[in-house]
Amino acid sequence: MSKSHPAFEFIGRHPIETLNLTVEHYQHKVTGATHYHLAADDPQNVFLVALRTVPMDSTGVAHILEHTVLCGSEKYPVRDPFFMMIRRSLNTFMNAFTSSDWTAYPFATENRKDFQNLLQVYMDAVFFPNLDELDFAQEGHRFEFEEMDNPDSALTYKGVVFNEMKGAMSSPISRLWQSLTESLYPTNTYHYNSGGEPVDIPDLTHQQLVAFHQAHYHPSNSVFMTYGDISALQHQTEFEELALKRFDSPVPQVHVGLEERFDKPQTVEKFYALDEEESAHKTHLVLGWLLGLNQDPKEVLKGHLLSSVLLDNSASPLRKVLEETDLGTAASPLCGMEESNKEMVFAVGLQGSEAEHAAAVEHLIIDELQRIVNVGVDQQQVEAMLHQLELSQREVGGDSYPYGLQLILHALPGALHDGDPIALLDLDDALQELEEEIKDPRFIPNLIQSWLLDNPHRVRLCMRPDKELAKREEEAEKQKLAQIQAGLSVSEKQQIVDLALALAERQEQIDDADILPEVTKDDIPTEIKIIQGEQGTVGALPVHQYQCGTNGLVYEQVLIDLPDFSEHEKAILPLFNTCLTEVGCGGRDYIQTQEFQAAISGGISARSAVHSKIGDPSACHSHYILSSKALNRNQEALAGLMEDTLYSARFDELARIKDLVGQVRASVDHGITGNGHGLAMMAATQSFTPMAKWKFERSGFAGIQFIKQLHEQLKDSTRMESFAEELKGIQDKLTQAPKQGLLVVDEAGHASALNGMQSRWKKLSQPAHMQEGFKLQASHGQIKQAWVTSTQVNFCAQAYPAVLADHADAPKLAVLGACLRNGFLHSAIREKGGAYGGGATYNAEAAAFVFYSYRDPRLLETYDDFAKAKDWLMSNEMTQAKVDEAILNVISAMDRPGSPAGEAKKAFYQSLYGRTHDVRMAYREGVISSTVKELREVAERYLHPERASSAVLTHSGMKEIVADHGFELFTL
Repeated sequence: MSKSHPAFEFIGRHPIETLNLTVEHYQHKVTGATHYHLAADDPQNVFLVALRTVPMDSTGVAHILEHTVLCGSEKYPVRDPFFMMIRRSLNTFMNAFTSSDWTAYPFATENRKDFQNLLQVYMDAVFFPNLDELDFAQEGHRFEFEEMDNPDSALTYKGVVFNEMKGAMSSPISRLWQSLTESLYPTNTYHYNSGGEPVDIPDLTHQQLVAFHQAHYHPSNSVFMTYGDISALQHQTEFEELALKRFDSPVPQVHVGLEERFDKPQTVEKFYALDEEESAHKTHLVLGWLLGLNQDPKEVLKGHLLSSVLLDNSASPLRKVLEETDLGTAASPLCGMEESNKEMVFAVGLQGSEAEHAAAVEHLIIDELQRIVNVGVDQQQVEAMLHQLELSQREVGGDSYPYGLQLILHALPGALHDGDPIALLDLDDALQELEEEIKDPRFIPNLIQSWLLDNPHRVRLCMRPDKELAKREEEAEKQKLAQIQAGLSVSEKQQIVDLALALAERQEQIDDADILPEVTKDDIPTEIKIIQGEQGTVGALPVHQYQCGTNGLVYEQVLIDLPDFSEHEKAILPLFNTCLTEVGCGGRDYIQTQEFQAAISGGISARSAVHSKIGDPSACHSHYILSSKALNRNQEALAGLMEDTLYSARFDELARIKDLVGQVRASVDHGITGNGHGLAMMAATQSFTPMAKWKFERSGFAGIQFIKQLHEQLKDSTRMESFAEELKGIQDKLTQAPKQGLLVVDEAGHASALNGMQSRWKKLSQPAHMQEGFKLQASHGQIKQAWVTSTQVNFCAQAYPAVLADHADAPKLAVLGACLRNGFLHSAIREKGGAYGGGATYNAEAAAFVFYSYRDPRLLETYDDFAKAKDWLMSNEMTQAKVDEAILNVISAMDRPGSPAGEAKKAFYQSLYGRTHDVRMAYREGVISSTVKELREVAERYLHPERASSAVLTHSGMKEIVADHGFELFTL
């Protein structure tokens, strides 16, 4: 029996063989707080505490509270313990999340001392925060005069969350989802934007924030979840000592009420801001249904199965009609099921449409659903989608989030909504039951009938572009502020000045960091993990093999040396990547190929990879990579699929290729503001190395522009035919280029995977004659660019030419970036400037040192702060203690573990790109040995203002200002 602390009652334990762990369930006897411990033989331990938070307005109270909770607590009364701990930790993950009806505080680390340190700070922050009014003003919102101490200057809004949400709600897809949930949930918490609407955030008061904490942040309203090899008893001993013993009685839990159901479908029209000349074909049309509760794992699984059968790929019947219709350019990014809300949502629709097509799109969707009910669905498609669910259940993740945190977040809705989180993790029984149920050919049609066609709680949302909306919203905000300012008394104006000055004084305050726990350089592991593979051959093809704990999955890749492409072929390569795996192959058309992919694999992907070559800044490693994964039992079919895809992809399917290009075109705008700082940094470094140029031209602003232009050209049928020939030309060059393979598999699947490759990889061989290789050149020119799009905030970047990773200065530049971010830029850009984020980083691939800001209300002032960072570095405020904190940051990022398969792949690519163990150890030692003197020296060596390149992503309202300051203007 599992051991628990006397303050906790043991409820039960449940082994899950497919996940190699045991879930233990406990409840705190006094408060009723629940604790789920995922006991696993994994040194990367994870902690999460979640609170049920149910706001009933869009002031962002839960979101602003999440920020403010982390600004000082009873035991740690420093101004910024969260960011200070990031600098004093070897964490592999550390963050906080505000969802629609919960707020969570997770972290992960492989260091036991670090785990206890972070646990102390998190527990005190969550349950005993200071919630200082100045922190609320900084993180949430405040009035401030443009000239801080001049009440006659214009009144403005400031605040980190205020600006964060201005950026977040600039995304059409964020606006679309918020509009849909607002319409589907007219009476409960999901009606509101838990992150906060910029127009409503200023209505929140500090008193309301404190009251919300008192009502929601009680252990009775919390769920604790842990993962790893620390025992539940040890966790509970800490929980009790750090917080729970101070609560002597339970309080009622906060719960989301059930939505009042519609008696007939609703139609809703909304608008979103579009700052572009052309607004045709930019309307989003979506149907959304409110489904049942997410408490029963089998019902959740049924929903995913239904969604997958209808929408998973181009062979899925509902997606097929969406892709083939002329009523829009692509299926909506909202397509699918959302299970995280207490009552689930199913959504389907089109993007790139017009408002007058709304009724026609609704009929198209309903008619197709009715057709499926009448004639049924191909049984093989249903079985293929059940196979996809099995594959996702077995796969060991951990390459984006820590694996334990992925499992915890998957189970969390069940824990918070009175469901069964253990059953959400252990799906084997439910999968077996579904395997029997789907044998009834009416299973899917009956679900469609009962969940969708007979369900009147449906919304048809039409969201149209409005080219003037951003200007009207900006003008309305200015008028509102002007009216408020006109009504202020002299004493009220002085209060605003006093608050600003008090906040500025607080932001300059130097806290005693020594009251916080820390790990030190002595806690850094001296060695790095070495993962060994084997070199073998399949025919004449070199194949690198790694055995690790993949839990019954096989991962295969084919790597091809990029040949000497023309400039135009390089430009269309991203579209070739998309088309190669989405058209027919192996004698099948694209529909049959999509069905086959789903039945035997976890999908197949293609990409080009260009990396700077150590020792030669003018050269690069360049490969074309075809990747897939499958359950071990399907490894031979997987090998055949990969060869078929490369050698027999059908570029004669012109209608399909046109649809695919349209889908890419429709999606390129969506990620611009979400990754605005990344795109700005790509633009700033575009001329530094061949790799940096490639990235900017393929994935950056230039790549986005090219896809938009090409999409217009391909409306001409003759140009479409020549484009298909160009794709075929790329394919021909790739098939004739040198190749190698990569195999990652567990011990049980190794021999059969090799046999499968031997029997199916017949064409994959080396060329008889060596071709000329891939060439790229960097211009090394200086740039100063402003890129204009639909956004309410700015994303600034400034880059300085530096060195590649093998240079002795490289590790010092990495530490310098963390040092400037922690010591100066975080305060200047985020706390004082009001941006959501900002910092500096060393980019080894671009041989660059880059400053950046994210969702930033300022522009020119931020560039001034970039310049001041060097002055701070040279001042007495710069100490070796700050350098040591930065060293921890850099090492923590370097040592972050991935999944077993991900670690094997990483080892292979490090070897392929010349990052040998000796090279990586030299870099590591260079990081750990960094001193103040060395950082100042590299700053003097590389941070010369006359060599800087700058780029900013901004909005049309800033055009004149940036042009007056020498920026070259581009419109996306």
